[in-house]
Amino acid sequence: MKLTILGGGGFRVPLVYGALLQDHAEGRVTHVVLHDLDPARLSAVTRVLAEQAAGVPDAPEVSATTDLDEALRGADFVFSAIRVGGLEGRANDERVALDQGVLGQETVGAGGIAYGLRTVPVAVDIARRVARLAPDAWVINFTNPAGLVTEAMSRHLGDRVIGICDSPVGLGRRIARVLGANPKEAWIDYVGLNHLGWVRGLRVAGRDELPRLLADPDLLGSFEEGKLFGVDWLRSLGAIPNEYLHYYYFNREAVRAYQQAEKTRGAFLHDQQARFYAEMRNPDAPAWKVWDRTRAEREATYMAENRETAGAGERDEDDLSGGYEKVALALMRAIARDERTTLILNVRNQRTLSVLDADAVIEVPCLVDANGAHPVTVDPLPDHATGLVCAVKAVEREVLAAADSGSRATAVKAFALHPLVDSVNVARRLVEGYTEVHPGLAYLR
Repeated sequence: MKLTILGGGGFRVPLVYGALLQDHAEGRVTHVVLHDLDPARLSAVTRVLAEQAAGVPDAPEVSATTDLDEALRGADFVFSAIRVGGLEGRANDERVALDQGVLGQETVGAGGIAYGLRTVPVAVDIARRVARLAPDAWVINFTNPAGLVTEAMSRHLGDRVIGICDSPVGLGRRIARVLGANPKEAWIDYVGLNHLGWVRGLRVAGRDELPRLLADPDLLGSFEEGKLFGVDWLRSLGAIPNEYLHYYYFNREAVRAYQQAEKTRGAFLHDQQARFYAEMRNPDAPAWKVWDRTRAEREATYMAENRETAGAGERDEDDLSGGYEKVALALMRAIARDERTTLILNVRNQRTLSVLDADAVIEVPCLVDANGAHPVTVDPLPDHATGLVCAVKAVEREVLAAADSGSRATAVKAFALHPLVDSVNVARRLVEGYTEVHPGLAYLR
């Protein structure tokens, strides 16, 4: 089975390959094709994977190419993890927004809109090529903003594109762990959009254990989200929000912390990864050791500004390992081998949330089998959550319309309608600022 990884020179590719190395069952991935526009990055990651595979007799074969069509032909699965504009683009997204006094995070608020406007045209081109060159392939999208990009690609690939994210998985795992439950045996009632969802229940043996957590302030304050949001706010919500909702519920504090930080997250990662790829130009550098050291630093500093604002302290050791590669592998297994499972995924709504239309991509538990991912029926969201979901989905639709039409006015509308952008004039200045620093936005007229 052939897996093509788009963004194959990306830093997190070894996580995916590491998960594949642990799969020895029949029908596993036997050939991995890395595609990237940067040959040096491809070379660096290929070296890391070679050291990972040392001593594994049935390790998947790895090849690399800068030719997209070549990479896609004959693929059974396509894993999309591209970053249009690179980390320099992300750093610019953050800085332009912060200069206007609004959040510049890569998936939330102004930064997410800018990233989406750059990424959607590229993702649509990829979707069209997949439909032409590998019509039977399944596309697993991790490219951010994951929900928005998945929806853009679904207009050309239908339900054969599925978005994944490790945030809901990590959240469910933390809740189960603090309740003393096995995460594999728990049903997580989670619903929303990517980076905008809530856990409303966690069932073990048919019993909802979330009320027990909400009633115990010591338990509730003992894990990441309890520290981040505060016990009183979680009890008021009656749910556990995805960590990215901290940007909404504590927006002023988050913006202030990001403005005062020595570097934005994008600038930090840009410099960190530049050092990694520079080290990898030395043919004698221990590729795996250099990569793993860099990964540990990256994970430990994740959402550091938010945790500092909340007084949440350092991340727990158990939260320093990723998760999206495990979701990707579980998804591929379920489809390729009909190993039925339940995963929280980004898929088309169909009739799951009545407040959204059938084609809107949402993030919900799905039953996965050989025919793909099927969203599970969920209870309606409370009014406060419905309002946020509908507002942000409306913004996503404006981003898609602007990317399709090239309309600058529609791009301004997308920024202005976002709950975290507080003025139409700010929205206009954001578009001006982003088009100045991003050549990829020259299509906006």
